[in-house]
Amino acid sequence: MHLRTKSNASILIALTSMLALVGCGTDDNSDPTTEMPKAVVHNIVSYPSSGVLPRGLVWETNNEDPIFASPNAKPGGTFRTYVLAFPLTIRRVGPDSNGSFAGYTRAGFLPLVSLHPNTRKFIPTLATHWAFHEDGKTVYYRLHPEAKWSDGTPITADDYLYAIDFMRSKHIVAPWYNNHYTTQIVNVVKYDDYTISIEGGSPKPKDELLYEYSMGPVPRHFHVLDQDWVRENNWKIEPNNGPYQISRIEKGKYIEFTRKKDWWGNDLKYYKHRFNPERIRVRVIRDVNIALQHFFKGELDTFAGVLPEFWHDKFKGKDFDNGYIHKIWFYTDNPQPASGMWLNQADPILADKKVRYGLAHAMNIDKVITTVLRSDYRRQNTHHEGYGDYSNASIRARKFDLTKANLLLDEAGWTGRDDRGIRTKNQQKLSLRVTYGQSHHTPRLVILREEAKKAGIDLTLQLLDSAVSFKQMLEKKHQIAWMGWSGGGLSPRYRQFYHSDNANKPQNNNLTNNAVPHMDTLIDQYRAATEKPDRVQLAHRLEQMLHDTGAVIFTFKVPYTRDAYWRWMKLPEFRGTRVGGLFNPMGGQFWIDEQERQRILDDTAPPTNPVSILDTTYLSD
Repeated sequence: MHLRTKSNASILIALTSMLALVGCGTDDNSDPTTEMPKAVVHNIVSYPSSGVLPRGLVWETNNEDPIFASPNAKPGGTFRTYVLAFPLTIRRVGPDSNGSFAGYTRAGFLPLVSLHPNTRKFIPTLATHWAFHEDGKTVYYRLHPEAKWSDGTPITADDYLYAIDFMRSKHIVAPWYNNHYTTQIVNVVKYDDYTISIEGGSPKPKDELLYEYSMGPVPRHFHVLDQDWVRENNWKIEPNNGPYQISRIEKGKYIEFTRKKDWWGNDLKYYKHRFNPERIRVRVIRDVNIALQHFFKGELDTFAGVLPEFWHDKFKGKDFDNGYIHKIWFYTDNPQPASGMWLNQADPILADKKVRYGLAHAMNIDKVITTVLRSDYRRQNTHHEGYGDYSNASIRARKFDLTKANLLLDEAGWTGRDDRGIRTKNQQKLSLRVTYGQSHHTPRLVILREEAKKAGIDLTLQLLDSAVSFKQMLEKKHQIAWMGWSGGGLSPRYRQFYHSDNANKPQNNNLTNNAVPHMDTLIDQYRAATEKPDRVQLAHRLEQMLHDTGAVIFTFKVPYTRDAYWRWMKLPEFRGTRVGGLFNPMGGQFWIDEQERQRILDDTAPPTNPVSILDTTYLSD
C-alpha cells in the first residue's frame, strides 16, 4: 500500500516544487546516458493582451511568515537515494505519468502560490502578489519578473495562456487534465506580460480559490502538440522553473538532478538555505532489503524507517552504537494518505455490495497492526483524514467480524464450500486477486489472506514491479488494488476518485470504477459550493456515501516520519516542518557535510554516543 503515488490533483499546488530541463531527443527503444541537453526552441506562440484590469483591486502578498530553513545550511554534495522501479516515462502528464516517480518529475514546476509548511498560509512562488475579484471565482496575479525556464527563457503570461491550450489538448492523452482545465479553470486572461487572471468554474472561499484554481505555466517554446506528442516526449527533458533539473539519465539504473547555480529564486525569502545538495542521484534498487544493505555501506544517505521491521529490528549495529548513523521519529500534521484495498466494482463478484461488505468484515486489519506493524500504525477509517473540519470523524471502518462476514456472504448466494472451505456459487469460487507492488507488504497480506479463509474467501496475492502494478491499476485490470494515494491540500477531493465520469475508463484515479448517480450530484455540488460550511457538510455526506458503497477497505495511517541517516546528513535545529518530511530531496531543509562523510567512510571519524530522536512538536492527538 503506501505506494506514495501523487494524485493528479496534488500537482495543482505543492509545498515544495522543483525539477527538469530541455529535450534530450531519445526514443523509447534507446538506452542513452543523457547529459545537460541544449535548449530546443520550436515555434513560439504569442498571445495578445486581452483585458483591462478592474479598478480597485486590493493586491495581497505574504512576506511576513517565518522562514523554515536554517542559515547554518551549507550548499554542496550529492544526495543519494533510491526508488524501487524505473519510471515508465518522465513526462509529467499523459499515459503512465502518475506513478511514484511523479514526485520528482513534477516537483520542478512551481505553482503561482504555495502553502507555508508551518502556518499553512499562502506565500508567493511564481506570483509575487494576488488579488480577488468580487465574483468570488477569479484571482489576479502579478508574475515574478525574474522567473525563468531552465534554458534562460523568461516566464511570462503567454506561458500560462499556452498552459490552457496544452492541458486541453487531446494530444497529451490526459482526460483528467482535459476536464480540469475546461470545467474548473475556465479562462486565463493576459493583461500584460506579467499580469494575468484565472477564472474558476465556480465561486469558492478565498483560500480554497487560491488552492483549487492555482496552475503552473507550460514552456510554449518547447512543445509541439501533435499526434506524436506522447511518444516523442516520453524521455525528453522539459524545461522547468525550479532549482533542480534532470542532468543525466541511464535507463533502468538511475536519474540524476543538478542544482542550477544561477537559479532565479536563490535569494527569495522562502527559498534561502534550502535545496542545498548540488546533485541528487535517484538509483533503482528493486528490493527494499537490498537497498538497506546499500545504506549500511554508506552508498545511500538516508533510509526510511516507517516500516516497523526496519525501525525495531534492522536499525541496529555498531554504526548506530557509535553514533555514525542516527535515528529520528518525527511526528507531522499532514493530511493522511488514503491507504487501503480498492475494490473494482466492475468485477462481477465485487459488483455485489454484500460481497464488498462481507470482504471488509473478513479483513483482520487490527491483527496486522498488532503483529506485523508492532502497533506502530493506526487504523484508517475514511479517505480524508487530517483535513480539519472537512474530515468526518463519526465514521468508523468495518471491523473484523466473521459472524457478519458469513451472514453477508450467505445472503449474497455464496453458500457452497469446496474441499478447502472456500465459498462457491454456481460452481465459481469466491477467489479474488490482490495486486500490489512492494514485496515488503507481503507479510501483511499473508495475514489478511489466512484470516479471510475463515470466512471462505480465497485471496490470491499478485506481486508485480511497482510501476507495472500501478499501470495495471490505472488500466482497471485489477480486482483489488492494494495501494495508497498521497494526501495534501486544504480540503478533500472526490471527483477524480469517485465520479462516474471516470468510471470504466483507463488512465484515471477512479480505481473502484465507482458510479453512483446521487454521489455524482453531491460531488458536483461540492465543487460548486462557495461557502465553507456548505462544503464541509457536503464533504461529510460524501464520505458517508463512500463508506456506504463499501468500495474501499481503508487500512492504515502513519502520522509521522521515521528515518535512519548517516551523521554527515545535517538537519536544522527545528529538524522539520509541520507538513512535509525531513529528507525531501527536492525541497527539504537538510544539508550534507562532505568532509564528515569522507571521514566516516575513511574510518577516521571519532565515535559518539548513540543518537535516537523522538520529536512530538507536531503530534496532533
